[in-house]
Parts: sequence; structure tokens; C-alpha cells
Amino acid sequence: MATLSDPEITERLKTLPGWTRDGQAIRRQFTFADFPAAVAFVNRLVPGAEQADHHPDILINYRRVTLSYSTHSEGGLTARDFDGAKMADAVA
Repeated sequence: MATLSDPEITERLKTLPGWTRDGQAIRRQFTFADFPAAVAFVNRLVPGAEQADHHPDILINYRRVTLSYSTHSEGGLTARDFDGAKMADAVA
């Protein structure tokens, strides 16, 4: 899968409120009521990530979950990363 150009990344980010570019990744922090709610969100991500065979980097800090998507095998951002971000937004 081809990596996206800078203009393509900029355009795609416009459709994903809360997501920002961080080098060769896109990132968003989600905040929940408490730790169990944060972990439940991560658990809701699992089926979609497994089905797509594309997994985010996940950082859990109490009630905050930070997701980062990058297609490491391609060395940058691809459409798969944006698909993963959309899926995460849908299950948040």
C-alpha cells in the first residue's frame, strides 16, 4: 500500500476532528469518565483492528487513551491509518 502525500494527509485530517499529525503518524487522545471506561473503549477497538489486521499504538493513562496510527511496514501514513482512526471514532 502506498504512503500518502503531505497534501493527501492534510485533506484526510480535515475529516477527522481531534486527530493530528505527529511525524509519520496520526494521533488522538480520548478522555473517558474513569479507568474502566477507558479500558472498555480499547476492548471495543479490538475486533475492528483484528479484522483489518492493522493495530494502533495505544497508551492508557488512567481515563485517557491515546491512539497513534502509522503503517510501519510502509514507513509512513496510508489509507489504512485513516480507516483505523475512523473506526476508533465510531466506537468511542
